[in-house]
Amino acid sequence: MRKWLIGGALVLVVVLAAAVGGYYLMNSRTYQLAGRLVDRVDTTDKVVALTLDDGPTDKAPEVLKTLADNQVTATFYLNGRDLAAHPAHGKAIAEAGHEIGNHTYNHRRMVLVSADTVRDEVERTDAEIAKTGYQGPITFRPPNGKKLWALPKYLSDHDRTTVTWDVEPDSGGKPSADKLVADTVAQVRPGSIILLHVMHEYAAPALAAIPRIVAELRAAGYTFVTVSDLLKR
Repeated sequence: MRKWLIGGALVLVVVLAAAVGGYYLMNSRTYQLAGRLVDRVDTTDKVVALTLDDGPTDKAPEVLKTLADNQVTATFYLNGRDLAAHPAHGKAIAEAGHEIGNHTYNHRRMVLVSADTVRDEVERTDAEIAKTGYQGPITFRPPNGKKLWALPKYLSDHDRTTVTWDVEPDSGGKPSADKLVADTVAQVRPGSIILLHVMHEYAAPALAAIPRIVAELRAAGYTFVTVSDLLKR
């Protein structure tokens, strides 16, 4: 009986350790089991990439105007389903000279999914990105940054780079524009990748924060580049 209890306890410890390890691996912004993952580029140059997740939605024209007014080229991580629903917005993003990355078709969490599901989510989105006229490099960002094995394996097999971030000021709650600006400026380092969400109904503070983030970081000597340009450093 005692041996059975000890054995059962050991099994439970192993299961719990695997579960905890899997959880941290799934959520890690700096590590994955296969392929290349970048959350920030190690450089002393004062360069930073502004990345905008999700959409495109009908907020796209306002977002593009804000970027144009502030002379910033951003990297948009877009969903295939939204590109299919709003093809004119996707084309406008490409025509404005911004970089477009793949953020899956349905914005589903890419954890405990099959290889076929991964391929479908990535390749259908690539096809929608192609319809925008964008011809540059296409990096990949997993929704919510979550991944385990099937997704990194597919990306590694197809020589695709996973891009996460090291600055995400709007990740919790609904921060004000003032807080978004303050947190971004405080956290940015040379080579940082900033993530903002500007396409949804709650995105007004993030969009309002962009001009001030740009002005303050430029005053501190920073230059804004696309993700693909940052990766060349």
